[in-house]
Amino acid sequence: MSAENGPKRTDVAVIGAGPGGYVAAFAAADKGLKVTLIDADPQPGGVCLNRGCIPSKALLHVARLINESREAEAWGVRFAPPEIDIDALRQWKNSVVGKNSGGIRQLAKARGVELIQAWARFENSQTLLLSSERDGEADQGRLEFQNAIIAVGSRPTVIPALNIDSPRVMNSTDALELPDVPESLLIIGGGYIGLEMGTAYAALGSAVSVVEMTDGLLPGADRDLVRILHNRLKNTFKAIHLSTKVVSLEDAGESVKVVLRDHDGQESTQSFARVLVSVGRTPNSDVVGLDKTRVRVIERGFVAVDPQRRTDDPHIYAIGDIAGEPMLAHKASYEGKVAVEAIAGEPAMFDARAVPAVVFTDPEIAWAGLTETQATAADMPFEVAKFPWGASGRATAMGRNDGLTKMIVSPENKAILGVGIVGIGAGELIAEAVLAIEMGAIAQDVAMSIHAHPTLSETVGECAEQAFGTSPHLFRPRR
Repeated sequence: MSAENGPKRTDVAVIGAGPGGYVAAFAAADKGLKVTLIDADPQPGGVCLNRGCIPSKALLHVARLINESREAEAWGVRFAPPEIDIDALRQWKNSVVGKNSGGIRQLAKARGVELIQAWARFENSQTLLLSSERDGEADQGRLEFQNAIIAVGSRPTVIPALNIDSPRVMNSTDALELPDVPESLLIIGGGYIGLEMGTAYAALGSAVSVVEMTDGLLPGADRDLVRILHNRLKNTFKAIHLSTKVVSLEDAGESVKVVLRDHDGQESTQSFARVLVSVGRTPNSDVVGLDKTRVRVIERGFVAVDPQRRTDDPHIYAIGDIAGEPMLAHKASYEGKVAVEAIAGEPAMFDARAVPAVVFTDPEIAWAGLTETQATAADMPFEVAKFPWGASGRATAMGRNDGLTKMIVSPENKAILGVGIVGIGAGELIAEAVLAIEMGAIAQDVAMSIHAHPTLSETVGECAEQAFGTSPHLFRPRR
């Protein structure tokens, strides 16, 4: 695009080619609209594909393979310790990313979506400035639009006190580059990103320690689910420090000196080969010139939107991480479709009853709908049905009966309000729960649906049966 040719025009300008942006762009093109998709990254796909969800799951797949080979010894199958070719592993991870990114580019071309590599920022509520540099001049021209969708995502949160200039201190993006397999690794933050990265690096051979400020891992998730994960991670990780704060980091050349302060105020100094700072993500609301529009930025840097994902500027929409929690790729994709339907004048709104969340640790944790923690905090009536995987034939055959499936139901009619699962494959199992909640199902609907045997999906069905005290593999005495 040349600045001399004057501004180009498009029906829909989508800023950001992540899972929200490219889905929105494709949906708009499928409705016959002229679409321009803009992203500064040479590979479309956003953080999720290039520096998040996909590369991390590629590494976690390897981690699971390594762990299963070790677990097989208990079943009479012995493997030699794995030899890790870090360069080959890195290349394989990158190839996964490349294939997926190339697929997005092909789909964009097939749909007639114009894909522009540039930084985009608003000149006003109808025009974008396109630049080769983030804060540069509009050397790639201007783009006038009828409607715009902001899908610029988020970035790792930076804590100034821990932001030291050291190659040994990483954020999640750095960790996914797999620079090496450090002898020791400290993860600051016991959230899902930190625990997933810890799971991968531990399997590859790092002695992993985690420090978390709160009194439990995965704050916000139900404690009974987290407890099962915690018990396994105690054997996977070298140490888990709860209610502990990182006071300071210091590059000591061959290591990083870390000062920790526990809940009693006692300080200790430890050294680690590498440190991963993983304390959440910050919306990129400050990179697109929203001050030149009527778009309103609210607390924590999120953008205010209505149920159609429309901002206070009626022709500008916002989706994904920038539009509020949960900051999840699949939520962004769903919002992208909603925004496009609204642009097309169709009745649409973001009214999902269940946005699934999955933590891809070992075991996985997944939940959808109302959690027990949320129900308790809201002081609303609820009942809980639980099915421990010790009663699952399939889980026992796999040597992994440490899981749990739970269901939150209404006391009045046993309507399914939420489901939580911890165990291998929990991320796949949660799909049934999402459908049940969205369809307004009651526990009996799930209980009366025949689940294949022997499968882990039976745990969902028997959990629903347990809501009535009728699970065949659990005994509840008559009252």
